[in-house]
Amino acid sequence: MMPGEISKTTVSPRYQTVIPAAIREKYNIREGSRLAWIPGEGKIEVVPLPAETYREFRGSGRGKRLLQALLAYRAEEREK
Repeated sequence: MMPGEISKTTVSPRYQTVIPAAIREKYNIREGSRLAWIPGEGKIEVVPLPAETYREFRGSGRGKRLLQALLAYRAEEREK
């Protein structure tokens, strides 16, 4: 599927639809994947969500001395 190429699907009587194979493969959408439906001005945006959001952040602060940064920030706030 090329960027800007449009895929069309139909909504079933039970309000279900199919995600086109090219989109499923590109965004690694599998059975049990979660999607966010975001309403907008005359459109709906569908965004795949990580399986376990909290695990995406695990270890992201390792080695960044976050406690010292927090304490320095709080000390600056108290001085204001």
